[in-house]
Amino acid sequence: MQKDLSNYRKSYEKQELLENNCPENPMELFRTWFANAEESESVEETNAMNISTIGKDGFPKNRIVLLKKFTWEGFVFFTNYASEKGNAIANNNNICLSFFWPALEQQIIIKGRAEKLAENLSDGYFDSRPDGSKLGAWASNQSSVIKSRAILEENLASLEKEYETKEIPRPEHWGGYLVKPISIEFWQGRPNRLHDRIRYSLAEDFSWILERLAP
Repeated sequence: MQKDLSNYRKSYEKQELLENNCPENPMELFRTWFANAEESESVEETNAMNISTIGKDGFPKNRIVLLKKFTWEGFVFFTNYASEKGNAIANNNNICLSFFWPALEQQIIIKGRAEKLAENLSDGYFDSRPDGSKLGAWASNQSSVIKSRAILEENLASLEKEYETKEIPRPEHWGGYLVKPISIEFWQGRPNRLHDRIRYSLAEDFSWILERLAP
């Protein structure tokens, strides 16, 4: 099958990103962009982000996860530590996060280092989840090969019975990561493919260096 996509065209004309509108700290700009995306009726799942890791086989792998919190320190998400993603981070904690909001013609690309959250913070978030999601963390040996979906359904049914009258604890193999950024690039679509690209890079004194990149 062959399909020619060379004639797909879109002119990006909605907004601009200029240095004089950029704060000193990129997390402040991230907060502004995220809030705008949340308020937009055209953006679904504003907190959906792509995470890229390097596996032990040397290949990068991308997948979509949900951002659950961001602070001045960085970005928080939760997953199974024993999954392919978790094993990749254990082997190499240099990762990349990215957000793409096409309705706003914006991207954000974040390079950083992932660190496990303190157990009490993972406990707190796990406790806030619906029971079905809690049991799902127990029912699925994430990234492992299984023969059929029936195995998952059977595991879940067994767990529902086991914890029918008991509190569901957080599995030791499940928890959060904090991604501390070392570089954050903000991309704003502009006409004629001359897009605005502003990159913040973390300096040794923990200040941020702001640079414009050619599109």
